[in-house]
Amino acid sequence: MNTEKYQEGRVVHQVEAIDGHSVEIPILKILKQDGSVYKNADMPVIDKELATKIYKTLAFHRVLDERMIASQRQGRLSFYMSALGEEAASVGSAAGLDDNDMMMAQYREQGALMFRGFSLENFMNQMFSNEKDLGKGRQMPIHYGSQELNYMTVSSPLGTQIPQAAGYAYGQKLKGNKQCTICYFGEGAASEGDFHAGLNMAAVQRAPVIFFCRNNGYAISTPSSEQFAGNGIASRGVGYGIRTIRVDGNDLLAVLKATQDARHYAIENNKPVIIEAMSYRLGAHSTSDDPSGYRTREEEAKYADHDPILRMKNWMLANEWWDETQEEELFEAYRKDVLAAVKVAEVIEKPAIEELITDVYDVAPKHLEQQLADLKEHIKKYPDAYPVTAGRI
Repeated sequence: MNTEKYQEGRVVHQVEAIDGHSVEIPILKILKQDGSVYKNADMPVIDKELATKIYKTLAFHRVLDERMIASQRQGRLSFYMSALGEEAASVGSAAGLDDNDMMMAQYREQGALMFRGFSLENFMNQMFSNEKDLGKGRQMPIHYGSQELNYMTVSSPLGTQIPQAAGYAYGQKLKGNKQCTICYFGEGAASEGDFHAGLNMAAVQRAPVIFFCRNNGYAISTPSSEQFAGNGIASRGVGYGIRTIRVDGNDLLAVLKATQDARHYAIENNKPVIIEAMSYRLGAHSTSDDPSGYRTREEEAKYADHDPILRMKNWMLANEWWDETQEEELFEAYRKDVLAAVKVAEVIEKPAIEELITDVYDVAPKHLEQQLADLKEHIKKYPDAYPVTAGRI
């Protein structure tokens, strides 16, 4: 048997096995909850300007999530997914990338898009599926996308973006443009077959992709203890021969440092990296979920003490880069801005129904034209059941 490609271990003459936890995976921590830094911690590249941008993004993220959940409860929005308690993972990783790097998200990484500069109006237009939505109202809320900001449109089926990211990053390598792709997903999505196909392809083809797993403890209502028996998701990276980092996902400085390191490695070596960010989903899976049915208030309170935004704030205060007056003014301004944006976006007309069959074919085929005609007749028959589209039907 050809064993040249395999790392040789000790030669034994009796059966010796290793179990699923034989590989010790260190976890990177830099910032303590009180805002102090661990002794001898290797700090990321960060200055006051970047830190302030990061913190303002975190604040906007928290306010937007809170207000949009309230809007859904009021019946103004059909659906929403927050990232309460996980904000540092998406924002910190986005801050560690170049703006030309591609982002492929799952559905809880709006923080990365916020950091890139996606406007409040664009967020609102997408969620309310109005005629100013970049996606022309074809997606359910929180399925954002922006060609300008290199943020691939979110797709609902879990894990589909993982092999796509491997392929996209391989293309980046062929172009030689010193760019990479970051691919976000949760530990639940890592149970999909696409996860294994994507990681293996990236490893074998040496694609500069960062696989970023948000391990928040739950796949909707299923705790991680019931999803897999191994040592988290990071251990799988080792199995595929991929450089692997585990990080405290509520420690923004650690996430930033890990991503900066991963990006440098991926681009300079044309190899993938997997980062597992350990966090906790403080909110419900979505507005369609009630977590009280599968976990206790005591469990939630325990993890609420690890709020990543408060941790970052404490560090900013300790560095005298932030103060309580700025804090109060920022959050109040964001709350007013978001509420005003909701009132504007919710009354903007919906896209013309003809947009349903555009942008895929140069000329819409006959069968789609017929389906559109049938849909128009159906809507005419039941007009009260559908939104008004500016009288275009």
